[in-house]
Amino acid sequence: MRKLEFPLVGIFGGTFDPIHYGHLRVAEEIAETISMREMRFVPTGIPRLRQSPAASLQHRVAMVRAAIRGNSRFILDEREIRRGGVSYSVESLRELKRELGADVILCFIIGADAFMKLAEWHSWRDLFGLCHFIIVARPGHASTIDRDALPWELAEECAPRWVSAEDSLKRASNGLIFVAPTTLLDISATAIRARIAAGSSIRYLIPDAARDYIAANHLYSGEG
Repeated sequence: MRKLEFPLVGIFGGTFDPIHYGHLRVAEEIAETISMREMRFVPTGIPRLRQSPAASLQHRVAMVRAAIRGNSRFILDEREIRRGGVSYSVESLRELKRELGADVILCFIIGADAFMKLAEWHSWRDLFGLCHFIIVARPGHASTIDRDALPWELAEECAPRWVSAEDSLKRASNGLIFVAPTTLLDISATAIRARIAAGSSIRYLIPDAARDYIAANHLYSGEG
């Protein structure tokens, strides 16, 4: 008997400071490859394990809204901005489970370098009971994650969870880990901010709507 498959929803968190084509291309390919019902972009409020974003909460939300407009599968989710305070992914996933229902499968998109540090996250073990993890490489990092380099407690937790086929994600409610092959565009928000500060062009690095918003609000240039 064929196992029942439930709809998948992607959760793509980040500071998006600013959002760029590297983010968008990864989200598009994963949503298409895994046949996701939707991909939710969740801008981080105040990150706990990294430096505070250069742009304000409101500006980062507005840039994401402008960048994803026109893609019916992309959704802006402002819960971490509205919540205020330090952002915890586990809280957002719990909320989404309650709101979307038990039949929806959440897939958390995460970079390979961030996944290596997952054991430093708040209530990190609880995450496996709420979502699948889809790992993507970042430019400058290995195309596949080095499992032997994982911290021992994370490696132990992950050992029975790795899957090699995306279809496996549709037949389990949570707890699996899939490494997604995606096109890696060597674009970084840090480099974009540096180019803006230097007065250099960022055309074709980010969507025009987000670029126009940055220019209109004098973001990252030191003028605003």
